[in-house]
Amino acid sequence: MAPSKTLKWITGGLELFLAIPVLGGLIVVNSVYTVLFFMMIFHIVTLVLSVINKEAYYGSILGIVTSVVGWIPFVGWLMHLLSGIFLMITAAQQPRDPYRHRNYYDNYRY
Repeated sequence: MAPSKTLKWITGGLELFLAIPVLGGLIVVNSVYTVLFFMMIFHIVTLVLSVINKEAYYGSILGIVTSVVGWIPFVGWLMHLLSGIFLMITAAQQPRDPYRHRNYYDNYRY
């Protein structure tokens, strides 16, 4: 498994953990919002590795946005939930086939 996929599973799980209504909010507030800063660092590293591996990276971008607006009470909860779900979806996706959009007759071009 590629390191970007592993980081997507980890950051997705952490985002879903922070989406637990009371517990996630208490963790964010009691850490004086440093959890959001560390999550943003994790999302940036995951984004860079995903771009290098040519994988889907919309979950990491949503995670970075979540880290920026995560301090807003209900918006933060919704964003943590959505970014966790999207990160899990992108982690479970199969790699793209580079020849998917090729035509049968492309093999016979000169």
